[in-house]
Amino acid sequence: MITLRDVVLRRGAKVLLDGASVTINPGEKVGLVGRNGAGKSSLFRLLDGQLHEDKGEFSVPAQWRMAQVAQDMPETDQSATTFVIEGDTPLLEARREVQAAEDSGDGERMAHAYMALHDAGEHDASARAQALILGLGFRTDELERPVNSFSGGWRMRLQLARALMCPSDLLLLDEPTNHLDLDALVWLEAWLQRYDGTLLVISHDREFLDAVTNVTVHIEHARLNRYGGNYSRFEDMRAEQMALQQAAYARQQEKMAHLQKFIDRFKAKASKAKQAQSRVKALERMEKIGPVLAEADFNFEFAEPQNLPNPMLALADVDFGYPAASDAGEPVTIVRDVSRSVLAGQRIGILGANGQGKSTVVKTIARTLQPLAGQITEGKGLNIGYFAQQELDVLRPADTPLEHMIRLVKDSTAAGTLVGQPTREQDLRSFLGSFNFTGDQVKQAVGTMSGGEKARLVLCMIVWQRPNLLLLDEPTNHLDLATREALSMALNEFEGTVMLVSHDRALLRAVCDEFWLVSRGGIAPFDGDLDDYQRYLLDVAKQSREAQREASKEAAREAQRVQQAAQAKPSRQPDRTKPLRKELDQIDQRMARLNTDKSALEERLGQPMSPADIADAGRQLKAVQDELDTLEMRWLELSEQIESMQG
Repeated sequence: MITLRDVVLRRGAKVLLDGASVTINPGEKVGLVGRNGAGKSSLFRLLDGQLHEDKGEFSVPAQWRMAQVAQDMPETDQSATTFVIEGDTPLLEARREVQAAEDSGDGERMAHAYMALHDAGEHDASARAQALILGLGFRTDELERPVNSFSGGWRMRLQLARALMCPSDLLLLDEPTNHLDLDALVWLEAWLQRYDGTLLVISHDREFLDAVTNVTVHIEHARLNRYGGNYSRFEDMRAEQMALQQAAYARQQEKMAHLQKFIDRFKAKASKAKQAQSRVKALERMEKIGPVLAEADFNFEFAEPQNLPNPMLALADVDFGYPAASDAGEPVTIVRDVSRSVLAGQRIGILGANGQGKSTVVKTIARTLQPLAGQITEGKGLNIGYFAQQELDVLRPADTPLEHMIRLVKDSTAAGTLVGQPTREQDLRSFLGSFNFTGDQVKQAVGTMSGGEKARLVLCMIVWQRPNLLLLDEPTNHLDLATREALSMALNEFEGTVMLVSHDRALLRAVCDEFWLVSRGGIAPFDGDLDDYQRYLLDVAKQSREAQREASKEAAREAQRVQQAAQAKPSRQPDRTKPLRKELDQIDQRMARLNTDKSALEERLGQPMSPADIADAGRQLKAVQDELDTLEMRWLELSEQIESMQG
């Protein structure tokens, strides 16, 4: 078990843990929660040995194997499959020992090395790695692509797959869902539920924590407080404790009164019925989330929009996609022929499996992309507040929050979109202060800020613009749980229109009254709930994998038919490919025999044998594998030569 007893942990002058004690038992799945800066990631660094306690007692069983996601961006030309396989450190060590044993010529050492290699899972390493890669949303045709050819978010998925590949007794996951779509997140939940080691996970996704954890450890006031149960159970128990604190209770009542006022104001109006119902749901949740909101770094609200055009948008036969990469190229259409209206007050969740075009649709509505066909008609006075997935990267690292706000004022003035916002520097400082940018923080370079602070700045800039249509594409990636709840409440009080893409199911449930499904190149209403959607995603992923496998088989069959037709076709010219095809056939036959020998040797190695026999079988298996590798390279060379000669 993991034990901390009266542990003191410092980072610089800051005391993160002060007399902290907790016990984590083998096999428990623990959610580690607490405010930003409370010390969650530092506790991980203590567990993995990068930090050491300043005082107290701390221990992790010496024999436990540990795995975690590397935080650096991988830079390598290795294929995705090879990169993930190398996350299996016992397998890599076994491979190195085989090589060393071969070099030493020690028969007994070779016997032990080959047995260890077999036990480490050499025979199915590729299959295990590729199952992880596909589960995290990659396509089968990407399995052999170089790691460097993927974008940053996809490379971090490969880092996650690499961590899951490693056999472990203790798995540390720090915000594993940040770069995942909902389909990959659902797969990861299922994988972690089957994991039989001890899991510690830091996450700000409450439904993810509920799905995978059975213990919650809360860092508060430099202490570790253990709660039996998942995040919702922890929240219930903590709510009972905090209800006794008058300050927290008063803030909760104030927020509830604000929601009740909206409900009373609009529940009689048919046009506002859905919004009022959404606020009723939010009010019902306040009893539980009020204590969390009470300790949030800040709370905020969207100002009442200056006007509410209705409809906000009208889409007529619109194609969404990307323009041609060059003058000679063709545009890439992802979603086509969409005709829909977006009305004032609608609260739309945009759903869709990875790669179906959710972000493309949002970017086009936000005017970042132009429609490839059709017409988007905007209501008079439409004012869009857009939070893009890459918005944090668009912020200028060298500029301060105050400089960002001053530039926003200038841009809005030039565009004629000011609607009564404060524009003086002192007013902007005060506005930033309401988003917890106080004192010298307004002059701190954005590049030195955390992801959560950058996200708060983007929200601040959006709120200042007083939009009537909010387009939010994964707004919660860098927000802690308390700030997510504050955002949820602010969106529920917002009187304009919301269009939301998010893998945070709690936010989708709390905010959205209806869903659009982006699928198979179109957009249609999704009539089920989010549980139905999770089942739909799992079905889509399964069908996609089966379709890709069938497509690969069909491509191979078609290539064989083409080759047979070319061989059968009479020609007046001598067939220059004949000797190459003859060699190719010989290689195919030889590889078939070698694969049979390989299977027999692997089966032998699984049986009890003497060290000498094991060493002999290991040497034979290595020779077979080396010859197979050589033949496969020659097979590819011949195939390319034949193709070029026939082309």
